[in-house]
Amino acid sequence: MLMTDRDRPARLHYMAYSFRVLQAGDHVVCAVTGQKIALDDLRYWSIARQEPYASAEISAQAELKARGE
Repeated sequence: MLMTDRDRPARLHYMAYSFRVLQAGDHVVCAVTGQKIALDDLRYWSIARQEPYASAEISAQAELKARGE
């Protein structure tokens, strides 16, 4: 049986402007909403918290919450 990365979450290391795949998969899960984000669509994450976000608005909300605002 061939192994496939379809419908399997990836494990990533988030860096400035890019990320490194630690464990193969086809998506990550938004840290706030639980929404699946295809790796090709992933644009927002926190380097400090190593979390992915589904949108810029969700990313901003998470940042404000982390700051206690």
